[in-house]
Amino acid sequence: MEVLQNEDGRTEKFSKPDPPLQRFLENFFESKVSTGAFAVLLLILILGLFAPLISPTDPYDLAQVDVMDSRLEPGSKSYTGMTYWLGTDGAGRDLLSAILYGLRTSLSVGVLSGLIALAIGGAFGLIAAYFGGKVETLIMRVVDIQLGFPAILVALVLVALLGKGVDKIIVALVVVQWAYYARTVRGSALVERRKEYIEAATCLALSHQRIVFRHLLPNCLPPLIVVGTLQTAHAISLEATLSFLGIGLPITEPSLGLLIANGFEYMLSQRYWISFFPGIALLITIVSINLVGDQLRDVLNPRLQK
Repeated sequence: MEVLQNEDGRTEKFSKPDPPLQRFLENFFESKVSTGAFAVLLLILILGLFAPLISPTDPYDLAQVDVMDSRLEPGSKSYTGMTYWLGTDGAGRDLLSAILYGLRTSLSVGVLSGLIALAIGGAFGLIAAYFGGKVETLIMRVVDIQLGFPAILVALVLVALLGKGVDKIIVALVVVQWAYYARTVRGSALVERRKEYIEAATCLALSHQRIVFRHLLPNCLPPLIVVGTLQTAHAISLEATLSFLGIGLPITEPSLGLLIANGFEYMLSQRYWISFFPGIALLITIVSINLVGDQLRDVLNPRLQK
């Protein structure tokens, strides 16, 4: 609150506008659901990032795995006295440790593939919107053709051709996702392209590179942030689906999809925990990311703000 004196000698109070960051945080944490989802997502990120330090054992170290401990119920103890709070899988691995390592892999694959796809798709979207004409037509026809196919089908074909591995999965997810970013950036850039500040920069004979990256791109970031958040959840679910089908990550790599697949054959024998707990971890991760993305969409879109 500021107090100013006018020409008549009277004082008037004026309220200073909140800083953009403070206003953004207030709007974002206004919803209890989004606040809770953000807290859960932050916890998941910490658990995945520090999985080697937090997990009781390394579930993919053969020296720490004993087949005699396979399919133990949650809360059971091994002959060494270690407690398996979530039980063990068919290979005798501690399920809690395997889930933490699986979260680490899922988050890494989702974030890396999203960043690479954002860079590629964003670049093509900016080029299409800025130059227009035949360049825009060619790029957007390619985007339309790819978006005409189901994402899971394209990913299945690519992984079948490339083979198993984290790098192969990331390449497949980048190919699947870049078109979404290209269409989003192109739509936002078309709106900004017609505004006065872009026309003024063009009249000043600024280089195309400076106009695109210094003026056009920063104003296209809000929708990119929202799409990037939602696509990260999509990428995590795709990776889990491919691994569950047996064509994603190899069995030597930690993955929530592989853990669910490993326990699927034991479901009828009442050993539910092998698939149940990894499935719950995957569900919570995807739901929390989607809730945070929905709140970001509401906050960053002025039309949706109260």
